Amino acid sequence: MDKVIGLLSKANPNQANQPDDGTPWYLKYGAKALGIIGAFFCVLFGLFGLLTLSMFCLISTIIQILVGLVVIAVEAPFCCMFIDHVQTIATKIDERPHWNRAAVYCILAIFPVVLCPELGSIFPCALVFGCGVLYGMMALGKKASLDEMRVAATQQQQQQTGGKSAPGVNLVSNAQPIAHSAPPFVNTV
Repeated sequence: MDKVIGLLSKANPNQANQPDDGTPWYLKYGAKALGIIGAFFCVLFGLFGLLTLSMFCLISTIIQILVGLVVIAVEAPFCCMFIDHVQTIATKIDERPHWNRAAVYCILAIFPVVLCPELGSIFPCALVFGCGVLYGMMALGKKASLDEMRVAATQQQQQQTGGKSAPGVNLVSNAQPIAHSAPPFVNTV
């Protein structure tokens, strides 16, 4: 097990040096795991898809295999240690903002599904697309605390009312007050 941990730490040395951006650990590792699993299924289903006779599905499976290989090279560069420059490319991609990776994964996952909308392309590409969505959520950043949101809402309300305290301010500017009416008349005849 020590050899595997040493191999993983050598595969991505910049991971320990990255600043903490407030992203939860389960989101980071969940996105990475979803990308690796999705890439594995892209390659696996792509290899089975090569047996098809349709030209569009053949092109789709080739693109799907390439998408899987790209995602594996970026998410798990230790799987491609035998290729010279994969580690340097993966390091450069890790330095980029999360939204770049999110956009690339989501765009790459669409092409095989558009060309051949079958289960063999929809399932693995949906996993890669989901990985892109998780990276997009990481790009949005951490949600503010409840106190910070209350302060921001109060400041926004004061700006809209001109600094006056207005207890009856509604969310909609043209809302009418609620009228009280008598209970409905029931005819028992």
